[in-house]
Amino acid sequence: MYIINSRGEQEPFSLQKVERSARRVGASLKLSREIAKEVERKIYNGIPTFEIFKEVKSLLNQAQPVFGLKFNLKQAMRSLGPDGFGFEKYVAALLRMVGYKVKLNQFISGKCLSQYEIDFTAEQADIFKIGECKYHSQAGMAVDQEVALANHARFEDILQGNFALSKTGQAPLEAGLLTGQGKKVSGLLVTNTRFSTRAIKYSECSGVELWGWKYPVNNGLEVFIDKNKLYPITILPSFQKQWTSVFNNRNIILAGDILKIDLQRLSQEEGISQELLNKVATEARVLFEV
Repeated sequence: MYIINSRGEQEPFSLQKVERSARRVGASLKLSREIAKEVERKIYNGIPTFEIFKEVKSLLNQAQPVFGLKFNLKQAMRSLGPDGFGFEKYVAALLRMVGYKVKLNQFISGKCLSQYEIDFTAEQADIFKIGECKYHSQAGMAVDQEVALANHARFEDILQGNFALSKTGQAPLEAGLLTGQGKKVSGLLVTNTRFSTRAIKYSECSGVELWGWKYPVNNGLEVFIDKNKLYPITILPSFQKQWTSVFNNRNIILAGDILKIDLQRLSQEEGISQELLNKVATEARVLFEV
């Protein structure tokens, strides 16, 4: 039996993949196997993966609604768009929750070029990360070696510039006005999708940290999000796409944020139905089981 993946390619149907996807959201081994068997009974040659996704999500939701909500994580991250700014704010929110001071859209000097626009910087104790986000709104996309090469080349130039040297303590920032801080400066490339094998191999060799779907192995973005319950607001089914800009501007980025704000005031100020907002909040309570 073969299926058609999101890239339009044929691949064998895998019971194990279905089981793993159900297990990821908290389903027991017994339930995961039952779901996989049920899906196997319903599929046909050439079935697109999005139909399998819908079936698995429906079965998980029937078993326990919170499983169905969590299963939508990958699609929820793709819905942070339409451009990459929403994803950048989401990554910043994740890093802040684990103690980093994050600044978005920074301009940093290099050695060869006087200025680079950086998606974010993240600072903590003796660590300073220079980050690049690669966001994809379409399923099946991957960050390839060309992106990894370009990212590392830029980082290497920045590493030799006055700004980075001042952070490491090797040189002052501006003609002796500021002293070095003795931090470890590193590069971080983040994506809401996968990295290609060659992108991983090159980045591991060049020392650039990668963070994406299922990478690092057993500690990818999806694992970190589930472990810390830092789901994007877009994971909630009643969230409306047309709210994206409003929510981004108000820094309502995480699903848990909706439980911390005055929904009546938000409704009045933005002209959003309070009934719908209440529904989103109810879904958030299911997600966090409160």
